[in-house]
Amino acid sequence: MSEILTTPTTIIGLLARELEQEAKTTRKMLERVPAHQFDWQPHEKSMTMKRLVTHIAHLPSWVGMTLTTSELNFAKNPYQEEQITSQEELLNYFERMMDDGRHHFAHGSDDQLDEPWTLREGDQVFLTSSKYEVLRMTLSQIIHHRAQLGVYLRLLNIPIPASYGPSADEMDL
Repeated sequence: MSEILTTPTTIIGLLARELEQEAKTTRKMLERVPAHQFDWQPHEKSMTMKRLVTHIAHLPSWVGMTLTTSELNFAKNPYQEEQITSQEELLNYFERMMDDGRHHFAHGSDDQLDEPWTLREGDQVFLTSSKYEVLRMTLSQIIHHRAQLGVYLRLLNIPIPASYGPSADEMDL
């Protein structure tokens, strides 16, 4: 039986690596979004394309918020959507949020990951979890909303890029 060689690493470093890996697919998806479809939505209860892609682009900034605060209280910090009007602005926004996430992962430490973090609106607490769990949830949110974007693109007959393997539109990888 051969021994598997591993390199000592940190949990925060593994999370940073995962963010980078997911960013590759996220970037490919965002590059496909046409600005003239920003107001489109597949259903009246669904987000508009613009709101969805802006949210996806914003999520990497949750790394810094999670590592540098103990909570997000929407009553004190209402969400303000970034105003984008073009695909170029969307991609630039995503890269700025990625840079912010990279910065905070580079300056964070595993010691922070057990600290509690709360999401609330005033007195209503939605969740209290460890910072590690919030960072994992953030990565999951990127993947989840990116999958929603894939449905939007498919409904608009826009080819879906490959992600973890080939897509129906990119089988020759």
